[in-house]
Amino acid sequence: MKLVSYNSDKGYRSGLLINKQVYDLADSAQAIGLNLPESMLALLKLEEAGMQSAKQVQTAIEGGEGGVAVPSAELAAPVPDPTSCRDAYAFRQHVATARRNRGVPMIPEFDQFPIFYFTNHNAVYGGGDVVIEEDHLHKLDFELEAAIIVGKHGKNISASQADQYIAGYTIMNDFSARLLQMEEMKLNLGPAKGKDFATTIGPWLVTPDELESCRVPGKNGDRYNLRMQAFHNGKQISDGNMQDMNWTFAEILERVSYGTEIYPGDVIGSGTVGTGCYLELNGTAALEAKEQGVDFTPTWLEDRDVIELQIEGLGTLTNRIVHSGENYSILAKKKKTE
Repeated sequence: MKLVSYNSDKGYRSGLLINKQVYDLADSAQAIGLNLPESMLALLKLEEAGMQSAKQVQTAIEGGEGGVAVPSAELAAPVPDPTSCRDAYAFRQHVATARRNRGVPMIPEFDQFPIFYFTNHNAVYGGGDVVIEEDHLHKLDFELEAAIIVGKHGKNISASQADQYIAGYTIMNDFSARLLQMEEMKLNLGPAKGKDFATTIGPWLVTPDELESCRVPGKNGDRYNLRMQAFHNGKQISDGNMQDMNWTFAEILERVSYGTEIYPGDVIGSGTVGTGCYLELNGTAALEAKEQGVDFTPTWLEDRDVIELQIEGLGTLTNRIVHSGENYSILAKKKKTE
């Protein structure tokens, strides 16, 4: 299934995407005698039973029964109000290249255990305009990632069982204000203000059965052979593959759930795929330019730029950068030291 959330005059409602048409899930369910909640988060809280009922609705619609279509539906994030949002660090290529570009060795702990950080689950958006502040435009970056949506409660989950806790997959763009991030990370705490202003996910949640033909099974969880690409104002700038994750989502979930409960509606990103951000791309290009003895000007996202992230089987997540128009700056509030 492809599950969506869309804007209505009564708030966000869940839907099914079938043959490029959005159908309201709760209304379509009611038309065939089923009772499903209106929101995606409420649906996810029903766990397997909710997904099974949603599949019944899809089957009925595909058979010409009960579908309540939503003309010109405006999609939101698949889960507009996630219970939490974490982001992991699963692609070794990205980590190793970024560290090489900074002139530091690869950190050996990367290969020992997966890590993640919490970001602001109240700043998760879907496709469309992303409104940012003045300081965010100082080295504004994208990050091309996949993400999972947790589909049931669990604690202390083993990697061998963790794929069963995944309701579906989506695309994530972990927007990053690199100047803010680089300043605060000097204090060995964060990222915070460099990250917490916007994370976009979408355009829909794709259930695992839709990706079965691309699944690469393993003893520590599944990977998926899905091409990942990024386009900046229509120009391709990134190319990778989701199967190159050195840590599977199952292994990430094992660590995430250690000693704590995970909940339906939790969002967990993969981390940046190799070549999947300007921090990495600019660093590589700068090294090459230095070797060739030529000048290099880095590229970052600017006001009114459009960034498109594509993952095979998961769709295209498109965002436009929009400056808020305010000139308020927290960078300007740094205390002076003698």
